[in-house]
Amino acid sequence: MTLDVIQGKGLFLVADPHLADVPPGQRLDGYLDQIMTKLEACLDRAADLGMPVVILGDLFHWPRDNSNKMLVDLIRVFGARTGQDRVWAVVGNHDKYQSRFTEDVTIAVLEAAGVLRLMKEDGPQFVLDTGDEQVLVCASPDGTPLPKGYEHEDDDPETVVWLSHHNIQFPEFIDRAYSIKELPGIDWLINGHIHRPQPTITKGQTTWANPGNITRITFSRRSQEREPAAAIWTPGCEDLEKWVVPFEPFYEVFPNQEFPPEMEQEEDESDYVKGLERLAWQRTQEGMGLKQFLTDNVTRTTPEGELIWELYEEVIQGDQ
Repeated sequence: MTLDVIQGKGLFLVADPHLADVPPGQRLDGYLDQIMTKLEACLDRAADLGMPVVILGDLFHWPRDNSNKMLVDLIRVFGARTGQDRVWAVVGNHDKYQSRFTEDVTIAVLEAAGVLRLMKEDGPQFVLDTGDEQVLVCASPDGTPLPKGYEHEDDDPETVVWLSHHNIQFPEFIDRAYSIKELPGIDWLINGHIHRPQPTITKGQTTWANPGNITRITFSRRSQEREPAAAIWTPGCEDLEKWVVPFEPFYEVFPNQEFPPEMEQEEDESDYVKGLERLAWQRTQEGMGLKQFLTDNVTRTTPEGELIWELYEEVIQGDQ
């Protein structure tokens, strides 16, 4: 397969914007305009730096039924970046309907319009040419497995950067499905999906990073304390460079009220909630992919994970 060669000094990475017409969670009115402002600022900053933009999944909060106005605005914004400057996006779980990428999801419209390059299958995506060296950029979108390593072909660049949208066992998420370990042949694995920024960890050849998303969705003290930021990867760097995106004061985008105890949780849904959602789809076509979803995302080493697996097995046995 012949890959596109993209000129750029590095990668400008934007994790999980979660665009939506209706504000999610407890976000106040004005949400869509605020996130569009962040996104446009990221594109402008990347252009100043001479770097291609890659969205690390979950461009949208809802996979379908987004407004025509949002689509028109995105086509205008993304469409202004043509050729080498065209924006890339990893497909995230929120970009798919019932865990499937189909032609009727909103992100597929942007692909069909030719304004967005989608990373919707796992493996090599493009070659980044920095002028000094070439870098192989690969991806594992939602629903595909993380690689165990990468075996170089004769003409492959020496450096390999792998982008993902997965549940990974970073320090504050040790109950997630994928452990952090060396992936032979892969120099960096950079993850979206987990909204809370995590420490960068190196295991052998492979450096794992999770920069966190650009959008505060959850009303919590952690959201109040952090600065939404994009991330910059350049060859030879020891860690990602953070670029703080424009953002409003916390109580201008969230209600000014006490934090409920039940909201003192991580920004991502628990395994229990996600597992129950998928169990509800068992008797639909979605149920065909349920076991793979649970294998990838729900560990049996926690009480809630074990409960989800027990419920799944009961449902399967009942159907049989």
